Order: sequence, then structure tokens, then C-alpha cells
Amino acid sequence: MPADCYTAGGSLPDCFNRQRRSTQLINKTINSNINQDSQAQAPSRQSKIQEDTYFRVMRLLEANPDLTQRELAERLGVSVGGLNYCLKALMEKGLVKMQNFSQSKNKFGYVYVLTPRGIAEKAALTGKFLKRKMEEYEALRVEIEALKNEAILTNMTSAENLDTIKHTES
Repeated sequence: MPADCYTAGGSLPDCFNRQRRSTQLINKTINSNINQDSQAQAPSRQSKIQEDTYFRVMRLLEANPDLTQRELAERLGVSVGGLNYCLKALMEKGLVKMQNFSQSKNKFGYVYVLTPRGIAEKAALTGKFLKRKMEEYEALRVEIEALKNEAILTNMTSAENLDTIKHTES
């Protein structure tokens, strides 16, 4: 039985109805993202960066919900102001919420929590992020192979030129 059934204060059927609604919302969000992906054109560089930032923020928040904005910003390598802007955008979209939590190590006593919609969006972003990184990896692999071949040819040409110079001097 889910842990929030014990703390939600409602009856067991209410708890399971909440769980069912959360699952339906997650499925709806994933299906919506799949439909958007198939209809969307190639995203701009800026939207990819923004998507990556949202993904990295949600990933960190899921693992460490009681990090302060300063700690989050340091881990992400962004300014506190930039992180604040990102968190506000995630909250406005309903993907993250701030929740009071007295046991938080955060001196203000709050944590950032992914909403059910945020969990679903993070799952969709994970797939996009992984796909994009695999494409980047493949492009880098091909470029590295081409550079290796170029270096080998350059070295062979240099060696042949050196041999030619030595034979003409003799």
C-alpha cells in the first residue's frame, strides 16, 4: 500500500482513487508528449538547452528534494538567479511544487517536490535527453574515427616526404 495512504487522512478507497488519477495523469502526459514529438519540427538549439536544464533540475530535485537553491545552482553550474527563474517556470507549469517540511536540512523548512505531472514529464524528458545524447555520441564517434584516419594519412605522407628528402640528399 502506498505510504501516502497512511498520512493522507482519507479512507482507503479515496487513497486508491488518488493513485489511479495520478497514474491516469502520468499516462495522459506521456501520450501527449509522444503526440507532440511526432508532430513537432526539429527543436531549436535554445529549446534543447532549456529542455536539458529542466531535465537536470527535475532529476536533481527528485533525488535531493531538500537542496537549497544555492546548492542546486552549484551542482548544475548555473547562477542562483537562473535557477530561480527555472524553478518558477517549472512551478508555473505544475511540474514542481514547494512543500513545507519541518525535517528539511534547508533552514527555511521547505522542499521542492515533483508533482505527478512533473514525474511524467521527467520520464518523457529522460527519453528525449537520452536519444539526443546517443545521437551526439554517435556523431562524435564518427568525427573521432575520421580524425584518426586523417592523422594516420598525415603521418604516412610526412614519413614519405621525409624519405624522399633523404633519398634526394644522398
